[in-house]
Amino acid sequence: MKNKLAILLALIGLTLNAQKNIYESAKFDDLSKSHQTLAIIPFLTSLQLKGEVSDDELKQLEEKEAYEVQNALETYFSKRKKKKKFSVTFQNIKNTNAILSQQNITYENIDIYTVRELSEILGVDGIISGNLDLNVLLSNGVPTKFSIMDYINGDANYGRIGVKISDGTSGKLLWKYEKQINKKSGKNTTDLIDKMMKMASRKFPYDRERPRDRKDN
Repeated sequence: MKNKLAILLALIGLTLNAQKNIYESAKFDDLSKSHQTLAIIPFLTSLQLKGEVSDDELKQLEEKEAYEVQNALETYFSKRKKKKKFSVTFQNIKNTNAILSQQNITYENIDIYTVRELSEILGVDGIISGNLDLNVLLSNGVPTKFSIMDYINGDANYGRIGVKISDGTSGKLLWKYEKQINKKSGKNTTDLIDKMMKMASRKFPYDRERPRDRKDN
């Protein structure tokens, strides 16, 4: 009984912490009322790896991590839409990346394009993007066993991730969720995204079953 209570309290704590790291625009309803399709683009990634890694290799690894997050988010939404009803659909990332490639937009130059430009090019109503700062290769899998010494030595922290949704017409930020990445976050990219989005699910703005509590935020 005590163990069940401890688990319940831990889950409540994680949920409350997730909600503290979530921002939602007061104009979300007005700006998103006509939204039908969102595109997920590769995340801007910064790697700080220990050991000798050439600049070219570092760029390749950063690009790999960027596309891994894009893929993990699509996987999450694909699985969740079988259980939940979203008010929008999500563009297939293969189509997203193909259209970007046709316009000569690559991972290296995507950051020079505005949300409005990318939305028009992709033919969507909004963009899901974000930033990823890591000191490990999360896509390769990371250790999840931890001890107090890991936290004392700083070995439990792997970085930080920010997921944001922007309106394609105005370019304005609608929703953002930031989270620190550590040994409790997940064993790989897919696991990380699955866990963090589940914690934020009650606050995900396109969830049709979500309580209408924006005015209370």
